[in-house]
Amino acid sequence: MSSLPSSGEPESHDAYAALRHADFRLFVSANFLSGIARTILSVIVGWELYVRTDSALALGLVGLVQIIPNVVLALPAGAYVDRHDRKQIATVSAAVNALASLMLAILSFIEGPLVVIYACLFVIGLARVFSSPTQGTLLAAVVPPSEYGNASAWSSNIGQLAMALGPAVGGFGVAIANDAAGPVFVAASVMLALASFFYSRLTPRPIALSKEPVSRDSLLAGIRFIRRTKVIFAAITLDMVAVLLGGATALLPIFAEDVLHVGSTGLGVMRSAPAVGAIVTSFAIAHRGPFKRAGVTLLATVAGFGFATILFGSSRSMILSLVALVLIGAFDSISVVIRTTLELAYTPDDMRGRVGAIHFLFIGMSNEFGEFESGVAAAILGATTAVVVGGIGTLLVVPIIALVWPEVHRLREIRPIVENEQRVEIADPPAVKSAS
Repeated sequence: MSSLPSSGEPESHDAYAALRHADFRLFVSANFLSGIARTILSVIVGWELYVRTDSALALGLVGLVQIIPNVVLALPAGAYVDRHDRKQIATVSAAVNALASLMLAILSFIEGPLVVIYACLFVIGLARVFSSPTQGTLLAAVVPPSEYGNASAWSSNIGQLAMALGPAVGGFGVAIANDAAGPVFVAASVMLALASFFYSRLTPRPIALSKEPVSRDSLLAGIRFIRRTKVIFAAITLDMVAVLLGGATALLPIFAEDVLHVGSTGLGVMRSAPAVGAIVTSFAIAHRGPFKRAGVTLLATVAGFGFATILFGSSRSMILSLVALVLIGAFDSISVVIRTTLELAYTPDDMRGRVGAIHFLFIGMSNEFGEFESGVAAAILGATTAVVVGGIGTLLVVPIIALVWPEVHRLREIRPIVENEQRVEIADPPAVKSAS
């Protein structure tokens, strides 16, 4: 621990507080490895399928078979997580993904049937629908409540780093293997196996399990909680709208080829730019300490996301476009940290699985539908107009959210709710009341 650098901040804020906990380091290491592996798989599976089939439909099915489990099983998966050992679920899920990745490697080596490849992808999606709701619970259990914000910032930073490195690692690996995807799948399998091992070594604080009998009401409890915890509901809604309307990154190939004329090399740089902005920003958040006016910051951040989207859609300069993409990633990172901290601070332990499942369902769906919406809008309006209109739409939503949920702009520093004050139905968390 002593090897970690001093934050240089006043004693009241330790920028490296979360990283001083061995369990948190294990947790983010597991997430880092699984994040890189997941990104490698998403890129290289698509590459191999397109090489083998020369079909855009084959690429579309990759996302479809992985999102079906999320749509169908999000509610029961969240309830299952709340009733069982979350560490064990995360460990087993990563191990299942490791086996599925190994199977993809075998199928790549022998050029196995496409239907079996899609079956492996379905299994990966199935494992993820159970592992994703465990993340909030485990994060809350490996750091004290006073460090939730710091932990969220570092977790976001490391997650973005994995997302940025994954495509490069996958592409470089395929090049080294003489355009063979099999060895890269093996590498992803090893990373996931290590992630499973790291999860198994966690020693989190005892986590309350739900004692509610399985019923329709218990399955829907996560939805009710989010609806009644107004600041979380508003934060998720803001993010969903921003992703749905401001999906500039989904159209990057068009901008690289037809607008900026920078080719595949420029496309690779542009794809990395949002992650660079997110990494730098989340690192800065970890050092600056908690947001004193979290609600206003959240609203301003989503507005900034909209402005950056408009700037990107209007730009005809590669440099200006990269600046816009870095800003998009930076603003998105701030939103993620605030939203994650809210969820950590206000969700009771025995509800974290169900709340996390709903959160993952809606954010995941907004990403998928955002890409679809951007593609349709680009086909109708043209790529540049579609991006600008999406940015304007994001800007218009911000004041609407502020009016519908005035609790948001009254939200100041996010303070965890004391355990004995936690309730399934929270309308106005303490941080909101004290700010009014």
